[in-house]
Amino acid sequence: MNMFPSIAKMTQLTNILLADFGLSDANIKHVVFSLVILLGVVFFLVGRVISNWLLGLFLTQASKRDLKERQLLSSLGQYKVAHHMANLIPVILLGLIIPLFRVDFPELLPKVIAVLDTIFLWFVLRLLGAILKGMCHFLKTLDSYRDKPLESYAQIIMLVLYFIALAFLYVKFTDKSITGFFGTLGAISAVLMLIFKDTILGIVASIQVAMNDMVRIGDWVTMKSCGADGYVIEINLTTVKVRNFDNTVTTIPTYTLISGSFQNWRSMYESGNRQIQRSIIIKPSTIKFLTPEDVERMKSIQLITQYLQERQTDIETSNLKNNVNKELMVNGRNLTNFGVFRKYIATYLAHNSAINQENAPTIRALQPTEYGYPIEIYAYVKDTRWANYEYIQAAIFDHITAAASYFDLEVCELTS
Repeated sequence: MNMFPSIAKMTQLTNILLADFGLSDANIKHVVFSLVILLGVVFFLVGRVISNWLLGLFLTQASKRDLKERQLLSSLGQYKVAHHMANLIPVILLGLIIPLFRVDFPELLPKVIAVLDTIFLWFVLRLLGAILKGMCHFLKTLDSYRDKPLESYAQIIMLVLYFIALAFLYVKFTDKSITGFFGTLGAISAVLMLIFKDTILGIVASIQVAMNDMVRIGDWVTMKSCGADGYVIEINLTTVKVRNFDNTVTTIPTYTLISGSFQNWRSMYESGNRQIQRSIIIKPSTIKFLTPEDVERMKSIQLITQYLQERQTDIETSNLKNNVNKELMVNGRNLTNFGVFRKYIATYLAHNSAINQENAPTIRALQPTEYGYPIEIYAYVKDTRWANYEYIQAAIFDHITAAASYFDLEVCELTS
């Protein structure tokens, strides 16, 4: 009261003026209280403008500091943190001034204070929400946090804060203890679980996803059941957003990542290798034993010259030792164009600088099908970038397909 000695005099003067107009004491109190509320609203609006201006001036001066501080202030400014802080200041001042009228309005004052407390609590929650969003935005500019699901963490924190605020308001307006709040909450828990089923599942799933490091922002994921095949652009409490390669966005419930299955290509990028697993089908009728003339002709193919010389010597020695009748090609040991072609592919990949030689390429002759005899190439490309990978893979199979004819082989093709 000593801080505001003029308030009591102003109230008395107002009472005298209103009494001159013939108003009763009860009506005078209501009119004075209405004027106080009106002045409070005007004070709030004016105080908010002044506070916003002062905070904006402070942030402008603070933004002249180093780069990280400027980025932080810019992120906070983007979510209007100064605006929400400015809302608090006049509410706090009104909370200090309104109790000075408790002598004149003992009955209405507790209700007004309760309303002010509710408004103050709402503004505090808005401010904390804006700070969390601003911090998430700022942390995403740092390499160490760029791929973390920060939105999920922020939403979990806000849920806890809303729960605490709800408990506070319950105690404030019902004059019951906090145990009563939890008792009421337990009574309606079944209804709440039904209403907030997705949110509860999302919270549990978000915690599991974060703890197990299953998905990060920027990961390439494939989830065929949801039609998702692209890069994760957002992870929040209830949903994960994936930007597909056709530039559409697929929204997946977070708990689906736990309950279902999906493919994450992150380990492929981290390893620096991308797998090639593709087949070329050879026409079976073109597979044959190689005559000495065929071998001599194929020795001009540089990648297998040494191999053919060594194998030819080894085979001739073995056939002579075992007195094999070579009037028929099927007798004894022989080279086939199919086997030499597989060796050529293996040597070609071994000399290809785009192929990772630490994971040795494998050339497999698969089980024959109605279309022909497949040769599967199993290798790893050093470049994981999609366009480069596809280019390298296409170049390898272009070469292999064109080279087949030099071994008297034909690639199978269906004709109508």
